[in-house]
Amino acid sequence: MHAQDGTFERIRFTEYLDLDLNDDHWYCHDCGTRLISARESYKKGCLVAERRPQEIHNPVIAGEYTFAPDENWVRILEFYCPGCTRQIETEYLPPGHPITVDIEVDLDSLKARLKRKDLVIKGGKLTKPEAEVAA
Repeated sequence: MHAQDGTFERIRFTEYLDLDLNDDHWYCHDCGTRLISARESYKKGCLVAERRPQEIHNPVIAGEYTFAPDENWVRILEFYCPGCTRQIETEYLPPGHPITVDIEVDLDSLKARLKRKDLVIKGGKLTKPEAEVAA
């Protein structure tokens, strides 16, 4: 949190995903595109491509059992930033399985902890405050 104006620094959640507690939204780390409310799955704010396993995985050996994923058993979903098309996440799911929610943040508790200084944001990362140096 910035003491001067009461705003929060963005938190880098994954390699390509940031959380802004000032407006409670997910953002693309690369281009800054606002994806969706952080009270929802960031995946809902992404472009989604469903790919067949054969497009990505070459057979390891010839024959009926190739050690490559079988499209009857797995589907591959890729999630992209709608601004810059940076790939943010990939999921391997059984056919018919709903998209998973892999990040769920209690925003209100997180903000309260930051305001109490139980946690601080330093360089885009959540951390415990530095211990005071004994005099």
